[in-house]
Amino acid sequence: MVSIEHLHKKFGKNQVLSGLDLTISEGGIFAVLGPNGSGKTTLIKAILGMVIPDTGVIKVLGENIKKNAEYRHEIDYLPQIANFPSNLKVRELVKMIKDLRKYTNAEEYLIELFRLESFLDKKLGTLSGGTKQKVNLVLAFMFDSPLIILDEPTTGLDPISLIRLKDLIQIEKAKGKTILITSHIMSFVEEVSDEIVFLLEGKIYFKGSISELKTKTNQADFEHAIASILMDNHA
Repeated sequence: MVSIEHLHKKFGKNQVLSGLDLTISEGGIFAVLGPNGSGKTTLIKAILGMVIPDTGVIKVLGENIKKNAEYRHEIDYLPQIANFPSNLKVRELVKMIKDLRKYTNAEEYLIELFRLESFLDKKLGTLSGGTKQKVNLVLAFMFDSPLIILDEPTTGLDPISLIRLKDLIQIEKAKGKTILITSHIMSFVEEVSDEIVFLLEGKIYFKGSISELKTKTNQADFEHAIASILMDNHA
C-alpha cells in the first residue's frame, strides 16, 4: 500500500527524517507513534505530497508519487487541526468538499452517526472544538478511498463520539482498507491498532505488534513499553 525508501528531509539545519525505510501492507490499522519532533507529521505530509523530501522514494498503491498528483484521490485525510473558513455553514463546507472529489452519499450516514444534523446551518466559526472535529471526521470518511490517514483523530471528542469513531475505523478496516493513525492517546492506539511504527529522531526504532513491543522492552503494559523506549534513548 505504502512503500518508502531512504527518505531524508531537512528543515534548515534540522534533520527531521534520516534515511527512513517503511513498508505498510494493504489492509489493517497502523499507528505512527513517537515523541514531539520525531518526524511523524513530516512523514505523513510527505506521503500526502505536502512536504517534498530531499531524497528518497515514496510509492502509494505501487506508483511513485513524485510528479504524480492523481494518487491523492485514493487517500482520505483528517488533518490534526481543522482550519475551516469561519463564515461557511457546515452544510456549505460539506457540499464544497464533495464537489471537489468523487461524490459519494456517505455524508448523510456520517452526519447522523456524529449527531451533526442540528449544526448543518450553523457557521463553522461558531462551533466548539469538539463539533469541528466531528465535521472534520465527516469530511475524512465520506469518500470511499483505500487509504485513510488520521492525524490525531480523537482530539476534542466526547466519550460517545470516540466510541463511534472506533466503530467507524473497524468498519473501514473490515472493507480491506489501510488506516494510518497518529495519536498521543495510548489507550486508543492499543485498542484499535494492528501494528505500530515508532519513530525516534527521524528513524524507525520499532515496527510490529504491541505484544511484540512489550516483549522487546520486557514491559507488561503498552504505556510502560513506550516509556521504556524513551528512557533508554535519553539515558
